[in-house]
Amino acid sequence: MPVFQYEALDSQGVEIKDEVEALSQKEAISKIRNLGYFPTKVRTRGGGKKTSRTRKPKARRGAGGKVKVKFVTQFARQLSTLQDAGLPILRSLRILEEQQKAGTFKKVIGYVADEIEGGATLSEAMGRFPKTFDRLLVNMVAAGETGGVLDLILSRVADFMEKSQKLKARVKSAMIYPIVVLGAAFGIVLALMKFVIPKFIDVLNEMLEGAKMNPVTETVLGISAWVAYDYGWAILLGVPFGFIFLVRILKQFRICRYVMDSINLRLPIIGPLGNKISVTRWTRTLGTLISAGVPILDAINVTRETAGNEVFARMLSNVHNSIRQGDSFAAPLRQSKTVDLIISNMVSVGEETGDLDKMLLKIADNFDEQVDVLVASLMSLLEPIMILVLGGVVMTIVMAIFMPMIQLISGLGSM
Repeated sequence: MPVFQYEALDSQGVEIKDEVEALSQKEAISKIRNLGYFPTKVRTRGGGKKTSRTRKPKARRGAGGKVKVKFVTQFARQLSTLQDAGLPILRSLRILEEQQKAGTFKKVIGYVADEIEGGATLSEAMGRFPKTFDRLLVNMVAAGETGGVLDLILSRVADFMEKSQKLKARVKSAMIYPIVVLGAAFGIVLALMKFVIPKFIDVLNEMLEGAKMNPVTETVLGISAWVAYDYGWAILLGVPFGFIFLVRILKQFRICRYVMDSINLRLPIIGPLGNKISVTRWTRTLGTLISAGVPILDAINVTRETAGNEVFARMLSNVHNSIRQGDSFAAPLRQSKTVDLIISNMVSVGEETGDLDKMLLKIADNFDEQVDVLVASLMSLLEPIMILVLGGVVMTIVMAIFMPMIQLISGLGSM
């Protein structure tokens, strides 16, 4: 039976180094947990020794640009199928390289196959192309290689990536309609202010013959003059792009990301939706990694980097530190007050029963359904709000134009 060397923390946070016999890394981790330890590193005895191999040119390392997630997902699914059929990993990669269309991904697969031919493992080879294969995928492949279940792990990765993409697609499709409607309305109102309303200014002044205009007309005509003659149209068009550029600059700093994410989570309608999306993302990521046999502290580190929300990333950092000190997973979750109490309770049950990975995936599926309901509710709420806002804008413009005429007609009628 294979022997695994491990490093773990006991309930007091003291580091333990020992060995355990097990059929796979997952079984070894389970045995270590049953001893009351939190494993931080598990590897086959002698697995840390480096083997001499031919290195590829350094220029290839990190080569390759960004590849669409759907192509990486398809790659993981097809590689899983080929591995399940019993094909050697190198031959499987050559087959996938051959069927890819010419482009960045085809080159990356070729480079990965070259690295493996030179003696590298699949996870090591994929890790040299971080722009194509993220840390989540690389860590799970490494766990699959260690446990001898690469085909199963690749299938789980593909499932995870497909669910993540479906979640993103649902949110994006829900936002397309209001963005298009509001964008079109903004363009129409801007065109009216620049080209149509200025033509009424001289006419209205001549009709009123110096009489004071009502406040609505005066305000609308003033805005129209600013848009048409003082380059207000350029400022209004530039504000959205400037705002997007500013947000991207601020997101380069962790403290700014934390402040912006904190504000977003407190917004009345968008906040609950963003919270549920973040919970779905980190619980599914962490549950998938733990089920693949990745040590919990390593899994939390990967999840923290892929959380997509700095508030939840900071919470996971606190969880990581607490576990290193011998605390449970659920306790720091309760203390953070970032997630609902039901989540920390379900995590606590998962720890007690030894099914933390399954419980995290159940939480992800549950919140995934809640996201669907919330998106549908948000869409039904946005439609009447947009109608009221656009109707108010149109009514204000119409009143600004016709009120002086009504004022003039009323004055003539009283003569």
